Amino acid sequence: MQLFRPEDHDAALVGWGVRVLLLAETGSRAAEAVSMRIAGFGGLPEAQGEMFAALETLIDDPAGYGLFVMDCETFGGLDAGRRAFAILRAAGCQVPVILVSTECSTQSFPDDRSAPILLRSPLSAVSMRVGFEHALRERMMWQAA
Repeated sequence: MQLFRPEDHDAALVGWGVRVLLLAETGSRAAEAVSMRIAGFGGLPEAQGEMFAALETLIDDPAGYGLFVMDCETFGGLDAGRRAFAILRAAGCQVPVILVSTECSTQSFPDDRSAPILLRSPLSAVSMRVGFEHALRERMMWQAA
């Protein structure tokens, strides 16, 4: 897929104004780093330290968030992340999801939302950027139109 941006569009701010729910260990270095990267892309990160509270927030207000990012390590690994994703989809919540885990041997950027984006931990700025743009690709296409 090839995306075109107008010249007056700041490429660094692909997620301008998007509310992002970040599920990670409260106060951890990883959570702070991911939060800063999301903000650097123009997103509005909101941290949550408890998995079911985060899922409830997304299910209760699915239109209020443009992305859900989960650092799986604190909550039981990649299996816990996949369970969280399944709960969201079973509840009808179609928010794009990025799961970050050390268990990811290969990063995954699926074409549809029937699978989450998988990123390897520790998270690099480049992989977060690619995952963020991939998750928000539909939003970027609407802005370009």
